[in-house]
Amino acid sequence: MSEARPIQGVDHVAAGLVACLPALNRYIKQGIDRQLPYAKLPERQLTLLQYVAEHDGATVHKAAQALRMMPNNVSALVTRLTEAGLLERHQDDTDKRVAHLCVTAKARQRIGEVQNIAAAQFASALNTLTDGDLDALGSALGALEALTRRLRDDSA
Repeated sequence: MSEARPIQGVDHVAAGLVACLPALNRYIKQGIDRQLPYAKLPERQLTLLQYVAEHDGATVHKAAQALRMMPNNVSALVTRLTEAGLLERHQDDTDKRVAHLCVTAKARQRIGEVQNIAAAQFASALNTLTDGDLDALGSALGALEALTRRLRDDSA
């Protein structure tokens, strides 16, 4: 049985995360946009591409469910990403109406570039913090990963 927590403490942490996380995300995205040598993908295309990169072989229907989009909208995004050389469709062996989605080598390279830019930005900022702040953030990583899993599971 979990022990009782003071509500004010949970509310304080929740409010702090709600304030900080979008700002961190925005600053990282701005830095990525400035450093990429090609045009940024529209947000929905990027979201789908990231989903397929994490769920290789997903179907349009599965991606639509996971991303809370209409299947016809996901299908249109798949068409655009396929035309851009970032996604491939592979027909299902048993049901020819079903296509499995896979990111291309070009997409994997671009995803890696974006991750490297983001990691470099974070590393640069982290290097300016005190040892105590850096230790606190390092200690919080496990909790943040657990929180991310919980939010993902709750939204499924």
